[in-house]
Amino acid sequence: MLANACRRIGLVGALALLAACGQVIPGPASAPGPDTTAQVSRGPAVSSLPFTQEDAQGALMAFRASCPQLLRREDKSGLIDPRSWQRVCDLAATWPNADAGRFFIQHFETAQLRDGRAFATGYFEPSIAGSRTPLPGYDTPVYAMPDDLVRSWPKDMPQSERTGRPPLGRIDANGEYHLYYERGQIEGGALAGRGLEIAWVKDPIEFFFLQIQGSGMLVDPQGRIMRIGYAGQNGREYVGIGRVLADRGLIGGDTGYATSMQGIVQFLRDHPDQGREIMRLNKSWIFFTELTTGPKGALGVEVTAGNTVAADPEAMPLGAPVWLDLDRDVADGLWIAQDTGGAIKGPNRFDTFWGNGERAAQIAGGMSGRGQAYLLLPRGTLDSLGIR
Repeated sequence: MLANACRRIGLVGALALLAACGQVIPGPASAPGPDTTAQVSRGPAVSSLPFTQEDAQGALMAFRASCPQLLRREDKSGLIDPRSWQRVCDLAATWPNADAGRFFIQHFETAQLRDGRAFATGYFEPSIAGSRTPLPGYDTPVYAMPDDLVRSWPKDMPQSERTGRPPLGRIDANGEYHLYYERGQIEGGALAGRGLEIAWVKDPIEFFFLQIQGSGMLVDPQGRIMRIGYAGQNGREYVGIGRVLADRGLIGGDTGYATSMQGIVQFLRDHPDQGREIMRLNKSWIFFTELTTGPKGALGVEVTAGNTVAADPEAMPLGAPVWLDLDRDVADGLWIAQDTGGAIKGPNRFDTFWGNGERAAQIAGGMSGRGQAYLLLPRGTLDSLGIR
């Protein structure tokens, strides 16, 4: 996901902001297994989907950009051989944007995964006050990846327990393994004086949420923009503070604080000491690098507002078009699955990308839509899978 940092805990991708903040998400069941095709049925004709020409144009451009990766990536969902995309990708390369609707109508068919009942959240690219150089009031450092963050097995861990990838941590001067510094330690200066600062930001609360998103824009007092993106994570536990606040009865109900990103931020501002303690329960810390282009999703393609959706690659092919019809009408339309997310699990769970700016923040921060989803596949795919 622009790859949203919580999505990237333990990997690269992302968690939708509201999910990251702790909203309970009763999403669909886990992704299909080897019997994938048994959980797929035909959907309606693409021509019956009420997308606009503008919507189709954006989807076509996003699909075209995704094709190089779509053709070479293994389809973890098991639904389709990547080579099956070749013909529609060849067509997309020269298809006129002004006639994008006909492209999807003529060359795609829809598939419903399981019952098709979808749940979607939203994410965006935050813009906060920041500077490449330290300025008065800009006191929170943005760190690059430290060179002592390594993957290693603790010496006292038996060989029989060493499965998968070694955990992230650091090795001290005596060769002993330790968990890496957590959020509170880093905020307390554990990395100070090592030349890792690439920027400084003005508001630590805004930076906390930018870390959750995994990328964003820093704007200095002269209006100059520096884009930063996810470089790595400290390997420590992620805690969704929205859930903590709700469990403690501090937001929701008659507290005066909504269970949304905006409500959570307001609580943190109104209760700075308590808020700092709660934010430090999230031990995860994100390291950044400067970006020379816009943020990219897990597909390696620059994400675009209103066109990019994060999906579960175990459930559907990354790069494929998706149709959403939700009770949040702003999210209705054609999307391209160009990103992933740690909380985005199952065939009908999505995270919609809204770009940057205040409108994007408002839509993403309040996005919690339910409805119907269809996956779009090249015509003839369902026949080849024996789905009638």
